[in-house]
Amino acid sequence: MLPDTGKKLNEGEVTAVGPGALGKDGKPMPMSVKVGDRVLLPEYGGQAVKIGDVEYSLYREDEIRAKLE
Repeated sequence: MLPDTGKKLNEGEVTAVGPGALGKDGKPMPMSVKVGDRVLLPEYGGQAVKIGDVEYSLYREDEIRAKLE
């Protein structure tokens, strides 16, 4: 549930995902987001990366607030 604060949501679209964090057994845990998902992001955080002329923001899965539908 999102509060009605009148603020613009900081949302983005997932363009790529990694293999996932490693679990205690050393195997990657499945990701909860996939390419194309719309997500709610924190106001601050992430890592800016520029590839060619396009700038991307990298977030760990645990930084993503919610998936939007």
